[in-house]
Amino acid sequence: MKENTLLRVNNLKTTFYSKNKKVQAVRGVSLQVNTGDILGIVGESGSGKSVLMKSVINILPENAKIDSGKIYFEGKNILNLSSKEMRKIKGKEMAMIFQDPMTALNPLKKVGDHIVEVLVRHKGMNKKEAYKKAVDLLSDVGIPTPEKRVNQYPHEFSGGMRQRVLIAMALACGPKLLIADEPTTALDVTIQAQILELLKSLKEKSGMSIILITHDLGVVAGTCNRVNVMYGGLIMEEGLIDEIFYNPKHPYTKALLNSIPKVEGEEKRRLEPISGSAPSLLNPPKGCPFAERCKFAQEICFKEMPEYKSFSETHKTMCFLAK
Repeated sequence: MKENTLLRVNNLKTTFYSKNKKVQAVRGVSLQVNTGDILGIVGESGSGKSVLMKSVINILPENAKIDSGKIYFEGKNILNLSSKEMRKIKGKEMAMIFQDPMTALNPLKKVGDHIVEVLVRHKGMNKKEAYKKAVDLLSDVGIPTPEKRVNQYPHEFSGGMRQRVLIAMALACGPKLLIADEPTTALDVTIQAQILELLKSLKEKSGMSIILITHDLGVVAGTCNRVNVMYGGLIMEEGLIDEIFYNPKHPYTKALLNSIPKVEGEEKRRLEPISGSAPSLLNPPKGCPFAERCKFAQEICFKEMPEYKSFSETHKTMCFLAK
């Protein structure tokens, strides 16, 4: 493992079990996050993005199980840690921001109490110290008059301000890895841009790594330095921003790019929606999960899972047609 690799996931498989059924949400995913990276994980709803990250941070529901694979954080396989040891890492070394700021905060608790609770539990601060730190954190994430706002309730905050509170909570212990699960989905476009700029500036200031889960390639383009394109519980393609946007290799990546409105240039171009729907992970296909929707699919695509083909040290894709 390289010295600057903070997180490495090897062939991870996560399944949901229900009575006689099992949903194979993550089907053998490998990825890495280097120190200082902002890695975008992009794909449609149901592709396995959030389950993958919940597997990493160990907050899966009771009916979900990691069947196989390894997750190395700072060189240590965290799947071998006890619950007590993992609790020391969660929130302190790695933290997660959830996608809906409207429901993620307890409406009966003051905003400051949410942050204080994190600081007391993980940093061992007394309440007086923790409240002072909470005010500083609210200031760091751009909330005006934090001395007043720290004593207000979530309903007194807008959606964008609540998302900033969630970011402050996640940053409270100075994590090395921040996982942001669709952090701008519930916000309007102007606030989205502010939140993404905030994440980038906090990364520059603290040196932490960020994993940004999103279905929006536009968000990825302006924020991340590396991208993993996920579909059907698998990574279809991965690469640097320029490799994915200017030299995409997988038909799914190309289809996602063709469905984005473009403002540059004078030529008018009709958007191309991706026909069909994502495959059921209750009975996932034998071959490439995108084959049913792919206009380039051949017979072999339905029968066999393609292997990864590399185009550079940073760029690879899972496709029989890749050249």
